[in-house]
Amino acid sequence: METCFDDLRPYDQTEVATAMQRIADSEYLPVVIAFIFPEKTTGEIRNTLLNIRTTDEFQSRIMYPFNQEIMRKSANAFTCDGLEHLDPAKRYLFISNHRDIMLDSALLQMLFYMHGFRTTEITFGSNLMHSQLVIDIGKSNKMFTVFRGGSPRDFYRNSMRLSEYIRHTVTQKKESVWIAQRNGRTKDGNDITDQGIIKMFCMSDSSDLPRSIHELHPVPVAVSYQIESCDILKTKELYLSRNGRKYVKQPDEDLTSILTGITQPKGNIHISICAPLREEELRAIRYQSPNEFHKSVASLIDRRIYHGYKLHNNNYIAHDIRSGQDTYAAHYTSEEKAGFLARYEQMLQQIQGDESVLRSIFLGIYANPVDNCEKNRP
Repeated sequence: METCFDDLRPYDQTEVATAMQRIADSEYLPVVIAFIFPEKTTGEIRNTLLNIRTTDEFQSRIMYPFNQEIMRKSANAFTCDGLEHLDPAKRYLFISNHRDIMLDSALLQMLFYMHGFRTTEITFGSNLMHSQLVIDIGKSNKMFTVFRGGSPRDFYRNSMRLSEYIRHTVTQKKESVWIAQRNGRTKDGNDITDQGIIKMFCMSDSSDLPRSIHELHPVPVAVSYQIESCDILKTKELYLSRNGRKYVKQPDEDLTSILTGITQPKGNIHISICAPLREEELRAIRYQSPNEFHKSVASLIDRRIYHGYKLHNNNYIAHDIRSGQDTYAAHYTSEEKAGFLARYEQMLQQIQGDESVLRSIFLGIYANPVDNCEKNRP
């Protein structure tokens, strides 16, 4: 069965060593090492790579230290809650809000590694596969391909195969999976699960929709950053795409977002592992059509994510600035507010345009989660 997914799946043990050789021989390796492991020599990392034989070894010997380095350089604190919801012997489908292209999933893997849980397979958009080096690093990091673009027929076929692969991975391969709640990052601060993602999950087994979803053991995940990942880049994209205009990405824009997310200060980061969706609550959904069921499941995930979302001082500051009130003043200091306003001024210096519109967009990125959390309190 696994051979049916050779174009999707991560590398297996017969492929990792060859991938490590390609990475070790890459002309870009010294640049990557200088960025990721500045205290190591190219020879040291090259020898480490050539002794790696499995994806687990790649994660523990390369990716875990890499994530530690990111946190050391750009974050003040990394906290979590909800691990008690997980059984280390079970496999899950983790459905996460999506704020950063790489870090959302990478930090969850770091969290699992730190606490003795098995790491997950991770979705890997085909649009990000720019080079053999990127593919080798991704596929050695338990990432599997999600094909983007194509005709409606291609989209249906790719969605079906993705659904089959996810079900196969969780139920047969006995590996957990991480996937974002929607295609593309949340840019306006509103984390909303795309019901099309739920429909995709059910494509591989639509005979009993509640059972189809429950069989995957779905677990919503809420990740929140004190300083929103790529906040200035997101403001620019939302500004240029307002009023229905089509936003056209520049060459290597995804790579710019990845590097910005890695290097930009993040302040405090929190991950909340929400309670898994229970079969009884899925069975309790009343629906007349599959679309109604998919929409209800998406709403259920949204409520879990906003219940688990950790609001930071910047969220409250932005909300009070936007409203012109001091409703949440107890959650921040005047110094913290001044620091947030300095970042706002930095945004205005980098983007030319209508200041009132830019102000509304930038504040919304931080303020909207406050309204959503209030609305979704249990």
